[in-house]
Amino acid sequence: MNGPQDLGGQMGFGPVAPEKDEPYFHANWERRALGVTLTAGGMGAWNIDESRHARESLRPADYYASSYYEIWIKALEVLLKRHGFVSDRDLAAGDAVDPAATPKRVLKAADVPRVLAKGGPCDRPVAAPRRFKAGDLVRTKNFHPTGHTRLPRYARDKQGVIDAVRDAFVFPDTNAHGQVENPQWVYTVAFTGDEIWGEGADPTLVVSIDAWESYLEPA
Repeated sequence: MNGPQDLGGQMGFGPVAPEKDEPYFHANWERRALGVTLTAGGMGAWNIDESRHARESLRPADYYASSYYEIWIKALEVLLKRHGFVSDRDLAAGDAVDPAATPKRVLKAADVPRVLAKGGPCDRPVAAPRRFKAGDLVRTKNFHPTGHTRLPRYARDKQGVIDAVRDAFVFPDTNAHGQVENPQWVYTVAFTGDEIWGEGADPTLVVSIDAWESYLEPA
């Protein structure tokens, strides 16, 4: 999908200005927003790709007007409603007024360190051999799906070089929609600045992305 998150150097958004000594959280509610989102994810109703897709599917005007953790909370509302944990009436009342789905599991405070340490590994074994090797010239496909994808819009239909071969990982394009995991090999692909940005780009610039195998074709 071509969502609001996929800026890729669009005009009008100004330069990236990193905040010096930026704190992890700018307010206590942001800390809580992260905790609530991770705890809700621990119920097992959705995966990381569906969670990411919910954030990216916010209306552009809403997305651009929201801070980082505001986006997280708005997407969490979408997920909780989609899976039957809250209703519009619950949200309007600020309380549970409708019957709710039963979670597969509940994350207890005592289990948080263990669960966070374990993480959510997405690497998987695959039987198919790797299609590409380091040094191969490849071209990314040019497609615009209505669903989730991790191939950035600015890197579609571009020629690059396989910089590194990674392990096989769950394919987010299907996993985000509750379909098969469809694990694929992942490659780091490097592009020159002018290939991505065109004439006048910084000649010393190299842009690298991690791309699932089905995103790539031999150049």
